[in-house]
Amino acid sequence: ERVKGNRVEREVVSELANSDIKARRAWGSDGRSLGFDAEVDCVALINDKDFRIQVKARKSIGKLYQPDTDKVDCHIVKMDRRKPVIIMELDKFIEIYKDALPKDKR
Repeated sequence: ERVKGNRVEREVVSELANSDIKARRAWGSDGRSLGFDAEVDCVALINDKDFRIQVKARKSIGKLYQPDTDKVDCHIVKMDRRKPVIIMELDKFIEIYKDALPKDKR
């Protein structure tokens, strides 16, 4: 599972980089190597700010966590007494990010 996780982390960083988003993977999947908490697997530079990412690779996830992209762009999930979190496909995140950039930086 560790090898699978490392591979998926590299894929995420590569997909971000291929979309002109600066990203880097934490050595050994340990965010402390980048100056963050150990839970951070990779970091993307979004609007000059570090966007800390934890990557999870699983054989399957519950339908609740996989948006039907023919119908919706994302899911927002809220646990009791916690802030809502958003779940979306990485491609959709990249599309939204690029659309938000000034035209001369796309």
